[in-house]
Amino acid sequence: MRGWAVLRGRIRRGRGPSSVATDDDPLDAAQERRVRAVLALGGVPQADLPDGVQQVRLRLLERAASGREAPRDVSAWAAVVASNLAMDWHRAKRRQERLGERLASLRPAEAPSGEENSLLSLAVARGLDELPDAQRQVVVLRFYADLPVRSIAEQLGVPEGTVKSRLHTAVRALSARLHEGKAV
Repeated sequence: MRGWAVLRGRIRRGRGPSSVATDDDPLDAAQERRVRAVLALGGVPQADLPDGVQQVRLRLLERAASGREAPRDVSAWAAVVASNLAMDWHRAKRRQERLGERLASLRPAEAPSGEENSLLSLAVARGLDELPDAQRQVVVLRFYADLPVRSIAEQLGVPEGTVKSRLHTAVRALSARLHEGKAV
């Protein structure tokens, strides 16, 4: 129980009065939204997002129950766990199934600007699909989960330079793909 009390304290610390983490739910609303976003951007279909969020909760509770030290930054830890879950799902599905699900969720809006946004979103999604798993993971964690390089490195257990290198290579590959006109 001591591990759980420490974990609850870490979850609530620095969150102010708006924290809604409870004894039954170790994630507050903002952390849950972040986990959902990381899962979705990692390619997990909308229908599977609740299961992914539950998996993150379960891993957080298992960590506390095992007596291991609570993560220093629960929000970053949860985002990395979500990213790892997304990578697992991504490996298990065929590329065409994932692309079909993303296309269904990226219906173009009626306005031309919405259509351009949908095309760009599709191009980025396809570009992310083509990145190696490690590069896709750091791009999602850095630019979509908005984690700093240091937190990504700590959570993944790799040097900051490795994270920076993966980001640099991934951004160059995505940029080249967008500029080549192969995006759509």
